Amino acid sequence: MADHNLQLVLAERPSGWVEEHHFRLERGPVPEPGEGEVLVRNHWLSLDPYMRGRMSDAKSYAEPVALGAVMVGGTAGEVVVSRDPHFKPGDKVVGMLGWQLYGVAPARALQKVDVTHVPLAAHLGPVGMPGVTAWYGLNAICEPKTGETVVVTAASGAVGSVVGQLAKAKGCRAVGVAGGAEKCRYVAEVLGLDACVDYKAGNLKADLKAALPNGADCLFENVGGEIFDTLLTRTNAFGRIALCGMIADYNTTDPYCMKNVRTVLINRLKLEGFIVSEHMDQWPAALRELGGLVASGKLQWRESVAQGLEQAPAAFIGMLKGQNFGKQLVKLN
Repeated sequence: MADHNLQLVLAERPSGWVEEHHFRLERGPVPEPGEGEVLVRNHWLSLDPYMRGRMSDAKSYAEPVALGAVMVGGTAGEVVVSRDPHFKPGDKVVGMLGWQLYGVAPARALQKVDVTHVPLAAHLGPVGMPGVTAWYGLNAICEPKTGETVVVTAASGAVGSVVGQLAKAKGCRAVGVAGGAEKCRYVAEVLGLDACVDYKAGNLKADLKAALPNGADCLFENVGGEIFDTLLTRTNAFGRIALCGMIADYNTTDPYCMKNVRTVLINRLKLEGFIVSEHMDQWPAALRELGGLVASGKLQWRESVAQGLEQAPAAFIGMLKGQNFGKQLVKLN
């Protein structure tokens, strides 16, 4: 065990795009666990779009990160010291220990994971929060039926890639939207979706019409903005929309003005936003299914990995700009 801890704290609140000076790297002592607590050496840090909202003090579904506090984030690591009988040194665990090398948490806040057939990092991706987000939004909100068409935006990302594959497994026609020809090739050729629209190609409306000749019955929305607005016009009557993310507006002070909201009324759409942490009762079933699919090789995933905690701000900014491919992780050396 090292003799010091490294942490990235929130130094300033951004207005508009996040920049590296909004974070500050600090060195301090390794924390000591109290009774009922566990000290974890984090090996992997998850970077996710929701963190942008936590950097703001605007009203939201969760409290913002305080200035000077460690940035919030999911982690996967190894127990170093345990003062709870349910954990022992060497156990692999996931939790919300934030942007730091070492973290202390109550035992109840950690989940022990089996890495025999599923790599530790995958417990932050397809067999973690992103995978459960995909599973819940698709099954509980979209409720696709065999033969229906499911559209997912950010289709090559950590959530979207799982949505598309689960939809195909249910016998649906699955169409993705992604940024760039390389990502679209991955969505079609590796993930196995029926079509992928490259929103960067400059023909969004026409390309969506061509990819969805019979419309869309289900939309899993991760992006928002013009893409979401245009997709509303391709929905079928009584379609269902799982509103998971609006990343297009996370870094702007001038949000996109929706033009096609009346389609929700005209097509009698079901539109539901959700936060997956509010549905913890669904996690065990989701993780069992996702873990089995990953272990058997039936679910594909991809990772972008930054090396070292110091690289987390740059990787986070790159993810917000769509520069990552698949799940964005930081390997905590």
